[in-house]
Amino acid sequence: MKEKILFTLYSLIFGILNSQNIKPEDTEIWDPEPKIVSPGASFRDAPSDAIVLFSGLNLNKWVHKNGEPARWDVKDGYFTVKPGSGSILSKDFFGSCQLHVEFMSPIDIEGDGQNRGNSGIYLMDNIEPGDGYEVQVLDSYNNRTYSNGQAGSIYKQHIPLVNASKKPGEWQTYDIIFKAPVFNENGEVKSPAYVTIFHNGVLIQNNSEIQGYIEHIGYPKYEAHPPKLPIKLQDHGNLVSYRNIWVREL
Repeated sequence: MKEKILFTLYSLIFGILNSQNIKPEDTEIWDPEPKIVSPGASFRDAPSDAIVLFSGLNLNKWVHKNGEPARWDVKDGYFTVKPGSGSILSKDFFGSCQLHVEFMSPIDIEGDGQNRGNSGIYLMDNIEPGDGYEVQVLDSYNNRTYSNGQAGSIYKQHIPLVNASKKPGEWQTYDIIFKAPVFNENGEVKSPAYVTIFHNGVLIQNNSEIQGYIEHIGYPKYEAHPPKLPIKLQDHGNLVSYRNIWVREL
């Protein structure tokens, strides 16, 4: 016991004496220097290093799965799902990223549950066979459905921490931080995907681990895929509108 006390005192004294030899600049790191990025005028506006996927004019940066130009309706600075035309994909491919999307359910809306303002934002859509890691878009204002399928859920995987939905007819925002999965050479998962989401400025997914590609029937599973793939916006047959979409690659 005596030896232990002496050792502790010696360690304490040595630490104090040693710290007195450290200068402030010894713990300063100057390289690398973070590059300068100009933020937008508001949190909604794209920063200077962002890739703008929709600025309000056209859908030139989007296509349908067959490669044809996106046929969704554009007017007044936003675009709306054209039911039956099919989902649309970004021409650019992305992996880990920061994604800003604004969406709105129509004021005059009918249906309930999953048939009310339903769409989806798919990160890393694999084109063939399809699907990806889906952030659910739904009118969840006074509209009960299964919790892992409501607005802000990682569809059929993670329930949002809270329901931050606005009324139909009001614009809403998703700010998504996505870490892409990494696969070993044999196709096994080396590191799964993770996602953090703010819905209308409220944290609803906090570094949630994604369990694989979504499955409407069955359980999610990973399939090895390229490190960068398109973003998909889903045509679920509902008149959901979108605007102000931009991405920062991470």
